[in-house]
Amino acid sequence: MPNKEQEITQIGNSITIKGDILGKSDVRVAGNVQGSVNIEGDLVVERTGRIEGEIKVTSSVIAGTVRGNIDCTGKLVLENSSKFVGNIKTKQLIIQEGAIFQGNCNMGSSEVPPAKEAPAAANGKEKGQQPF
Repeated sequence: MPNKEQEITQIGNSITIKGDILGKSDVRVAGNVQGSVNIEGDLVVERTGRIEGEIKVTSSVIAGTVRGNIDCTGKLVLENSSKFVGNIKTKQLIIQEGAIFQGNCNMGSSEVPPAKEAPAAANGKEKGQQPF
């Protein structure tokens, strides 16, 4: 678990990184990252920030643009200025009004119980009724 004095790596808005980011630090992106981000920490993507690649983090707040899948073990926030294209796997998701999200989301446990068969009367097959 990160302590309060954990370092923060900042990528300024005039910086472009072509390659992967790995580590045990919080990361704040105001520039461009073309590669994966795999950190044991929190990720903040500023309004000017852009990431094109796979992301694996503890938690994240996105205000900029992300193109790629994200695996977030904690909470993911898509702020109203965010543009996210990719699939999301997270425990908790907050999407603010105005955010753009195109993709799929998987929350909580990956195991989904099978659907139960509805009784004949409940699905309208009795008495010649058509189902909805």
